[in-house]
Order: sequence, then structure tokens, then C-alpha cells
Amino acid sequence: MSDRVLAEALPASAAEKATAPASGAEASVRTALLSYEDFRLRPHHCFACGELNEIGLHLQLNLEPGMCTTELTLPRQFEGWEGIVHGGILATILDEVMAWSLVANDNWGVTARMSIDFRKPVTVGRAIRAEGRIVEDRRRIQLTTGRIIDVATGAELATAEATYLAATESRKRELKRLYGVGDEEPS
Repeated sequence: MSDRVLAEALPASAAEKATAPASGAEASVRTALLSYEDFRLRPHHCFACGELNEIGLHLQLNLEPGMCTTELTLPRQFEGWEGIVHGGILATILDEVMAWSLVANDNWGVTARMSIDFRKPVTVGRAIRAEGRIVEDRRRIQLTTGRIIDVATGAELATAEATYLAATESRKRELKRLYGVGDEEPS
């Protein structure tokens, strides 16, 4: 992938986000875009949300307590059958929004189990919204639901349920340090 194409595919750089001043209204809103500015998240290679992964999805995640959402339009590089987004890509998006719904509550976890119902094909080039929510918190076991909807029509395209095993407090501290969550300055 050329630098020009990559630059067009990626969201604003970490430097641009880190230097952009937040207005008073933006600073007081509880919903946050997962970005270097909001969470001081270090650049990383996650296929779903990492800005450094050249072939990744580069999801822009919006966090609220117990919930995570993202909106995107998938290009042909994520196609399975002709004109249809690959189900594994949709599973990845659902897993990501459900997992980050935990982080929105200052929890971190790994996927233990996930089931998906593909209700309607997701066509390449269609604007979609993915939502993940915590539905039950059992200390170290977190139950979530997710769905993908068509932005234009509101039609439900896929739904999911997942179980996450929450990280121990020591692992959570390690992950926060690794990703720079809570740091004053990303390094």
C-alpha cells in the first residue's frame, strides 16, 4: 500500500489529534471517540482498531458507559462472495465493539465465546453501524450483545452474543501501561 493511499485510509494522525484543542462543549461530553487524544492510547497494530495496521479496519470507536459503537463503510478488500462483506470481517467488528464496551466501564477482557446470527447480507459500500453493550456483569465474566445495522434503513443485518473473561487487576494495569491509557502524554 503506498504512503499516499495509506494516509488517505487512516484517520487523523496521533500528532494531529494530540495537538487539536478541545472546545468547552466537546470536553464536557461523556461519549468519547477512541483516539490518542481522548484515551491517550498509544499507536498499536490491532487489526480492528489499530492505526498502525496497514491492512486493518481502522475502526473509530465511540465509547459510553457499558456501550461501544462505530460507523463505517467497508470497501471491496473485505469482500467474501462477490459484492458481499466477508462474515469473518463482520464477526471481527462485532467482537471489537462488544470488547470495547467493557473498556468503557474500565474493564478489559478477552473473548471466551461468541455466537453470531447473520440476518441479511452486508454489501460492500453500504454504510453500517455496529453496537456492543454489556448486558450482565458477573465480576470476571461479562456478557455482551452486539448488532450491525444498515445506517440508511435501520435494518438489522447481524446480531451477536458474547462472553468475555475480565482481566485481573494486575493484567488490566499492564494493558493500560502497554497502551498508555491514562498517561498524560503518549510515548
